[in-house]
Amino acid sequence: MKTLEEIQKIRELKRLELDLRVNTKADTREKHILVCHGTGCTSSKSPEILERFRKIIEEKHIENVRVIMTGCFGLCAKGPIVIIRPEDTFYSNVKPEDCEEIIQTHIVEGKTVERLLCKDIDGSIVNKLDDLNFYKKQKRIALKNCGVINPENIDEYIAFDGYKALEKVLKEMTPEEVIEVVKASGLRGRGGAGFPTGKKWEVTRGYQAYQKYVVCNADEGDPGAFMDRSILEGDPHSVLESMMIAGYAIGANKGYIYVRAEYPIAVKRFQKAIDQAKDYGILGKNIFETDFEFDVEVRLGAGAFVCGEETALLESIEGKRGQPRVKPPYPAECGLWGKPTLINNVETFANITRIILNGAEWYSSIGTETSKGTKVFALGGNVNNIGLVEVPMGTTLREIVFDIGGGIPNGRKFKAAQTGGPSGGCIPVEHLDTPIDYESLKTIGSMMGSGGLIVMDDTKCMVCLAKFYLEFTVSESCGKCTPCRIGTKRMLEILEKLTTGEGTEYDIYRLEKLAVNIQKASICGLGQSAPNPVISTLKYFREEFRQHAIEKECKTLECKALSNITIDPEKCKGCGLCQKHCPVSAIQGEGRDKRVIDQTKCIKCGTCLTNCPFHAIGN
Repeated sequence: MKTLEEIQKIRELKRLELDLRVNTKADTREKHILVCHGTGCTSSKSPEILERFRKIIEEKHIENVRVIMTGCFGLCAKGPIVIIRPEDTFYSNVKPEDCEEIIQTHIVEGKTVERLLCKDIDGSIVNKLDDLNFYKKQKRIALKNCGVINPENIDEYIAFDGYKALEKVLKEMTPEEVIEVVKASGLRGRGGAGFPTGKKWEVTRGYQAYQKYVVCNADEGDPGAFMDRSILEGDPHSVLESMMIAGYAIGANKGYIYVRAEYPIAVKRFQKAIDQAKDYGILGKNIFETDFEFDVEVRLGAGAFVCGEETALLESIEGKRGQPRVKPPYPAECGLWGKPTLINNVETFANITRIILNGAEWYSSIGTETSKGTKVFALGGNVNNIGLVEVPMGTTLREIVFDIGGGIPNGRKFKAAQTGGPSGGCIPVEHLDTPIDYESLKTIGSMMGSGGLIVMDDTKCMVCLAKFYLEFTVSESCGKCTPCRIGTKRMLEILEKLTTGEGTEYDIYRLEKLAVNIQKASICGLGQSAPNPVISTLKYFREEFRQHAIEKECKTLECKALSNITIDPEKCKGCGLCQKHCPVSAIQGEGRDKRVIDQTKCIKCGTCLTNCPFHAIGN
């Protein structure tokens, strides 16, 4: 157990030691080799890279070099990532066999390994992390420590002002003052609905009970979303500290984090954070020599999408089947085991410590009038720089996709972006300059959601996209209410008819009527938002639905039953790449001849379409 004075001493001494992590002009001979240990890089052998570095350094007896495991740097498309500080050299797509060269050339000889330097989207070689276009428009608050500290070392977290916010609220602030700061900051819940965080804390504090709870919702179920997972993997103590601050503010002494079991690295690191905080006396009784006590437990979810809904999550924590409760009463009044309960998601909590330390005015100066601060997005799909980004609210979709994301691969055109996952909607090209904030997205028929942002190019069929999200919703429906359980199934059946050439124009009308009724009649927010992907695609891509229903045609060739793949003789250059990759030898032609598809052999797999560099193949 550490005293408050000992923790403050750790903060001062360790920060001096780690100054080179954030200061490229640090006056030190020591070097830190930072190796990304997020899930993406881990799957690409970053643990092996880490151990290889350590082994080589030990064998060569090299001094003043430390190899550090970190969380996600964000630019997942370039992983595994290795950064050497203090010079901030950025090496991308590193393999275990590259470690020897990096140590010998960079560490021993003081030269840069040119071939491993990161290439920006314009083809330029980038030596430093901050010079990449991917990072230039980002502002990291929730991700402040990801890629900087070792997430499994509490001393490193303490060095970067860790647990300083908790110390401040316990020593200098009343619970009411804490709530007022959070309210004044303008922070809204990052889980999807955007309810004002300070207001939720205030309401929960207002209910009197001998027992209250703080719950962190880490059940991140949207397809393509990995924001909360990356925060828990890269900076678990920030979430733990913020849960404790919330407990102090609302009058709770017990917390739970509900995280899906498919996130083993996040679960391991958060549990380790709990254990370390207990060892230091930061978690438990008489925290920082006050009468405040708090404890946290991890609860694992089995991967049910519906458990992302707050009341279904509470049911699951209680050991029951995850199904939403009828509201009101809301969890602030009657939550976990019938007691007042505060529920926020991971990203919401990750903002709290910075708000306490820097002040409400600082935070509210970022973002827009109604949407303050930053938002973390998992940027995926047909975009060059796939990864994790954090931008100020109000940043446009165009900036995220083209300036940060690097645009669309293979010379294709932007068609749409899906925000909010199965509960969100599609944003077409005409709304590329829409500011990303709660109100603006709602106006155009989409929503913020938890932060998944899937980009689609002009090869994607919007009817297929709507069907994909309905398939997900149908399989994940808890079945408690009829509109969601049966209605989404009927919608999926109509979409299946449209994609197989059996649909009619009347089916489009039926689809819209069902969507409206499901929105109005479902019990929980997940059921009420389930039709959103269909409604938004119908709004912006109605002609595509009509082509499927009336002309029995899918111009993107995704719907195989409606595809008739041909090669345009005007665009074909006779390169033969389509012929080379065709799995059934359905393409005819020799030398530089224009290629022709034998329709009797073609299985409509689309391989030729994706391999043609001249976009000569179509419907």
